[in-house]
Parts: sequence; C-alpha cells; structure tokens
Amino acid sequence: MEQEIYQKLTILAAAAKYDVSCSSSGSDKKGVKGLGSTSCAGICHTWGADGRCISLLKILMTNHCIYDCAYCLNRVTNDIARASFTPEEVVTLTMEFYRRNYIEGLFLSSAIEKNANATMERIVQVLSLLRHRERFGGYIHVKAIPGADAKLIHEAGLLADRMSVNIELATEEGLRLLAPQKKLEKLFLPMQQIKEEKMQIKEDKTKYRYTPDFVPAGQSTQMIIGATTETDRQILGRSDFLYQNYDMKRVYYSAYVPINAGENLPALQTAPPMVREHRIYQADWLLRYYSFGVDEILPETAANLDLEIDPKMMWALRNMNFFPVELNRASYSELLRIPGIGPLSARKITKQRKYAAITEHNVTKLGISLKKARYFITCNGKYLGGSQVPEPERLRSLVAPPPAYEQLSLGI
Repeated sequence: MEQEIYQKLTILAAAAKYDVSCSSSGSDKKGVKGLGSTSCAGICHTWGADGRCISLLKILMTNHCIYDCAYCLNRVTNDIARASFTPEEVVTLTMEFYRRNYIEGLFLSSAIEKNANATMERIVQVLSLLRHRERFGGYIHVKAIPGADAKLIHEAGLLADRMSVNIELATEEGLRLLAPQKKLEKLFLPMQQIKEEKMQIKEDKTKYRYTPDFVPAGQSTQMIIGATTETDRQILGRSDFLYQNYDMKRVYYSAYVPINAGENLPALQTAPPMVREHRIYQADWLLRYYSFGVDEILPETAANLDLEIDPKMMWALRNMNFFPVELNRASYSELLRIPGIGPLSARKITKQRKYAAITEHNVTKLGISLKKARYFITCNGKYLGGSQVPEPERLRSLVAPPPAYEQLSLGI
C-alpha cells in the first residue's frame, strides 16, 4: 500500500470510530453478479446472527468539514490532521481489503467538505465504481448528506444496501446549543425521501418484474447520549417518532466521549455514560419488539431510566397488579410483558401449549430466564416465586444486581 494512502487510512479510519450506526442484517443485491455476498450470513459491525465477527471497512471520505459542531472531533475549528480520499482510492482500498479477506463490506461516511452536493457526488461516484466497474456485490452502507440534491440521494439509494442520516441530538434545543448550523427539519428531509422512495419501489415491484432495489436494508440513524441535558424520555420519544414516521430500521445510541472542551459540554475528564447507553438500548428493544410505549417505559414522573434495573423489570415493579401471569393461558402480548421472557421464548410457550400444558419442570427448557420470571408467573396455578408475591420494595431488592465492591489497596 502506498505510504500516502496508508496515512490517509490511518487518519480517516480513526475519525470514523465515533459513528456507531453501521450494522445490518444484510440483503440480496439483485442483478449484481461478481465479488461479495451478504445474503447468507448477514453484515454487522461486530457480530453476526450466527455468532461470528463481521468486518466492514469503516472510513470517512474526508474529515475536512465546514461545520463547527461542538461535540465533533472533525469540527472546522479543531487543529487536527486532515485528509481526503479520492473515489478511486476508496474503491482500491475496498477491493484490495476484500480480496485479502479482511472485510466483507464497506461503511462510508463523510464530513461535509465544500458543500453537501460536492460531498454526496463523491460518495455516489464511489458506489458507482464499486457496483458497475468492479462488480462488487458486497454490503455497502453510506451516509445520506442532509442538504444534498434529491437526485443524488436517489442515485446512492439504488446502489447502497443501507443509508443513514445521523440526527445526533434528540431535540431542537440540543442542536441549537451544540450544532447551530444543523436543523431537525433539514435532517428529516432525506429520511422522508428514503421512506417514500422505498414505498414507491415496493409498489412498483408488484407491477414490474425487474424493478431495482432501493436501500433494501433500510435506513438508520444515531443519537449521542450525554452531550446535553436531554432526558432519556426525550431521547426515546424522538426514537419512537422516527420509527413511526420514517420507517427507521434502527436507531443507534452512542455514549458521548468528551473529546472537545467547551462551556456547553461535559468536562474532558467525564467518563462516557456507558450504563445509561445500555439501558436506552434495552428500552429501544421494548419499543421495537415488545410493543411497549414510551409512556409505559418512562411515565411522566420519571425522566430517566433506572441505572440499576433494566426497563422491563422496572415496568413490572410499577405494575404488580398485572402479575402473576398464568403461562398456560396468557396471550402472546401478555407473555412479552413478563421479565425474563422474550419474543422467542414467548413463541415457544404458545407453540408448546398446543400439545401439552407447561409445568414448572419444563419451564427452563422453553428459554425462560427463571431467575427473573419466577416472581411474575404461575404454572397450572402454582406460583414459582415462593409462598406469596413479595411487595414491590422487597421484590426490587430480590431482582436488583448485587452491589459492586471496590478493590482495596494493601498499602504496601
């Protein structure tokens, strides 16, 4: 590898590490025959559904940026090493890394250099070279640059598997404070275009056999956790809005890492709120797969999630009148409300009941986490949590994790 390209790769790969919205279940790319396949095992930035690690070439097209977002490493006022790839260099890197089995796809983001159209044009050029000249059929995830012409978004959508527009902060107030050059309504425009074009393509496929795919793996976005004073309720409310209105495939959450100093930012020595990020991800799953509403996860009296106990357990503790639930009679939606029971185990329960009643002896074989579920269920009328249902305060102490102990020094 040429030294100049290697130096660019070092700079632009490091600059891309704060963008976490780069995983996907993969998709078929019809009409593309050649290198790469994402239809079997799927693509994600960490682990595939089959347990193996999936690798993407994750880089920025450039870290030259005209914006001055307070939270961003690449802000125009930061004195950092700058670099830009040409479209040919990105194509060369992708193909050479793929041939060496280093990667299975490409995640290409970019700062905004010159203007949105100029940046988006270079991204589209990369996609066109990979798909048409190199016949690359592997997974590609790119950014839709807010403010870019709708035609460029359309061209990118026909070539990419997934696109994303990162809103970064959940509220207009947060953007005004840390990224005044960005507006929510401007960020929503490419999201709306992607949604509408996907719906049109879906309709066209019922009429025309060879209709091309458009962003077949859907669109995603990212929000930063902890850079502003936004509450978990505001963040989840924004996520729910995106899922409901823009057919968002997934919202990613990134615990803010203090990299810039500023009066409106956390201090540089502040640790990233990793536990809070984890709880928000758990709450996000309740929205997407468990049919919970934001008001159920976080009522108006609670602005933030409990850091000690997961959101589903907290809902159960607040709604003990719903429990215990009889496993042999509960509906699928009722089963999903029980701590320790997920969609897979709920489906197993409903299937098992068609053949034989569920007993306390075969509960664990259905994938139920009995450590959590025992206090909330009955089997054939028998309560599994003891002689009687504990009071919520007592139950919280039973399901809460043990306290963390600090390692003491011997003082030698």
